[in-house]
Amino acid sequence: MGYPGRIVRRVAVPPRDQLQAYADDLMASGIRRIHVLAWRDLADPDAGGSEVHADECERRWAEAGLDVLHRTSVAPGHPATAERNGYRVVRRGNRYTVFPRTVASELTRRMGRYDAVVEVMNAVPFFSPLWCRRPRILFLHHVHGPMWNQILPGPMAAAGRVLEARVAPPIYRRGLTATPSEATREELIEIGFSPERVTAIPNGTDPRFSPGGSRTSQPSVVAVARLAPVKRFDLLIDAVAEARETVPGTTLTIVGGGPERELLDRRVAELGAADWVDFAGWVAPDDLVDIYRRSWIVASASLAEGWGLSLTEAGGCATPAVATDIRGHRSSVVDGETGVLASETDLGAAMARVLGDKDLRDRLGAAAERRVRTMTWDASACGVLEVLHRASLGGRAARVGS
Repeated sequence: MGYPGRIVRRVAVPPRDQLQAYADDLMASGIRRIHVLAWRDLADPDAGGSEVHADECERRWAEAGLDVLHRTSVAPGHPATAERNGYRVVRRGNRYTVFPRTVASELTRRMGRYDAVVEVMNAVPFFSPLWCRRPRILFLHHVHGPMWNQILPGPMAAAGRVLEARVAPPIYRRGLTATPSEATREELIEIGFSPERVTAIPNGTDPRFSPGGSRTSQPSVVAVARLAPVKRFDLLIDAVAEARETVPGTTLTIVGGGPERELLDRRVAELGAADWVDFAGWVAPDDLVDIYRRSWIVASASLAEGWGLSLTEAGGCATPAVATDIRGHRSSVVDGETGVLASETDLGAAMARVLGDKDLRDRLGAAAERRVRTMTWDASACGVLEVLHRASLGGRAARVGS
């Protein structure tokens, strides 16, 4: 039986009801215990969109009655085991040893019996197709591609590219894969994944990201992400500096922490930008909503993304995006409709154009907010569970209310 790949879209049945139907069908078939294998945990100081996605899905699966275990690496300052949002968390091994330790634990059943596996691949695989003999799926947020040179030295970066583009596809392509965007689905197909077995399921956006309050009196830009090389905050700061030549008084608020902070501090000092660049660090969820609502635009200069989560979060607050024209951003921003996508050399000019045109900002922001309202975590969690349902029970449909 074939497994058609597709983009999951809204249907007449409420996603929460459909999710419950998939869960009930799985449990009736003896598939109750799901182990999710992931590199990092939501409690990790470097947690990002991938970890948010996992939590949003797992809490909903647990609410539907499934027994969910999240197996991941140690998070500094947190216990080895914990309960969170209805599912169990097991943290063992560091960023490198988590992979062999997880496989060994599953083979020896140290974490208990499982009925299905969801592997979340972040560059390095757990190679579940080689050892898991139960239903399993892969969730892959993005292809690292050009990111390898930014995260590893030369020879190791080359090895990473080979692992991702040559070794993994033949191993995983016979199973089902889910990803958050059509852009990443296309990339996976390009490196050898089977088109009919890869499904794109858009990320959700928490409803707390909604319009409200007032914008700052002066033009303002917000950027939210871990301060890592791939996010290219140095390029973003330079782009805002260029925009300020056309739109004086523009400020930049950077939300997030990470290893690039020292380098970025030096760049701010070189530009004499300390009076208009604010490093806010990581902020509380309610404070983040407030920052999005106050800002005139949200921006990203990232080199590669599977999905621009901060761009859709800000969109929920009717704050339009200006971002680099990369595949992941094309999924979270509709160019010219909910924001503007530009090359890295044109990013500053694009910011200036949007900052300097209130009618354009209002139109883009309103469209962004309307689009984000269609993107819910219920739909995302339902979509991923539907892929697991197909992997477990073939193409049989789960009937709502059956």
